[in-house]
Amino acid sequence: MRTFAAQNFYIMASIKCVGILTSGGDAPGMNAAIRAVTRAAIYNGWEVKGIYRGYKGLITDEVSAFKTNNVSNIIQQGGTILKTARSQEFMTPEGRRVAYETVRRHQIDALVVIGGDGSLTGARIFAQEYNLPIVGLPGTIDNDLAGTDTTIGYDTALNTIMEAVDKIRDTASSHERLFFIEVMGRGAGFLALNGAVASGAEAAIIPEICTEVDQLEDLIKNGFRKSKNSSIVLVAESELTGGAMGMADRVKKEYPGYDVRVTILGHIQRGGSPSASDRILASRMGAAAIDALLDDQRNVMIGIQNEKIVYVPFSKAIKDDKPIDRDLLNTLRILSI
Repeated sequence: MRTFAAQNFYIMASIKCVGILTSGGDAPGMNAAIRAVTRAAIYNGWEVKGIYRGYKGLITDEVSAFKTNNVSNIIQQGGTILKTARSQEFMTPEGRRVAYETVRRHQIDALVVIGGDGSLTGARIFAQEYNLPIVGLPGTIDNDLAGTDTTIGYDTALNTIMEAVDKIRDTASSHERLFFIEVMGRGAGFLALNGAVASGAEAAIIPEICTEVDQLEDLIKNGFRKSKNSSIVLVAESELTGGAMGMADRVKKEYPGYDVRVTILGHIQRGGSPSASDRILASRMGAAAIDALLDDQRNVMIGIQNEKIVYVPFSKAIKDDKPIDRDLLNTLRILSI
């Protein structure tokens, strides 16, 4: 049985080069993560290869050597310098075979994948098929990955929503209107719920409770506008909620007395310089990804729980539903009177 020192030396010797890619929707803080992974790997004596346009770049062979200067002055930038793209070809066994041939050709011994549930699902399959060490970083503004208290980009997106709602409230108050503001979160209401609390909105309509209660009917019947000349409701862009347009159409048909307006924030939520929280989170997680590889971890996502770094199996991060805070729903209801 190897001693810890001997085992650590063996792992370091077996990994000489690590590849980094960003996949799926971009999130503020991805560049901070790229920077941290690159510099932590170089610190440990490894080579680094940047893979452009996500898994697509593995298939089209868009790979470049990364040095410290490649990641200088990027921690404050939104988006991702590695670009991102969705790859239908990578979803096929044939496409993944081409991707693995690129990995072998560039002598990449391990991968760090930064992205959301779709990206980590691809990483899990790829790692299992080719016995390749892969560590994931949760880069998604939706905050919908299980096993981590928060994800890279979520805090910045939440602040963007708050600032936008603050401005919309000015005109909502002037015209005595009911505004439905659509935010991202196809399967998760974290942005809508927390954005509503942060901005002082009257309500949030989220997919997690759509099957339990008619949220629009509940809001109207509870008289959420009885003492106000304007109201703002945040709606997650889910098929379950119908989105802001769906809510507005229902109000026009069922409650025609309301003057309704819709604002869809869209991709503004993905952009902008990352907040301090996202920069710190991405830096910690990026360095932890290299620590995980040194510990011979594979098929894990780096998470954070109670301010501590944890290793979360891909299967748990992807398959487990991350629960919404029900107490926060009640807090929003209480504070909206």
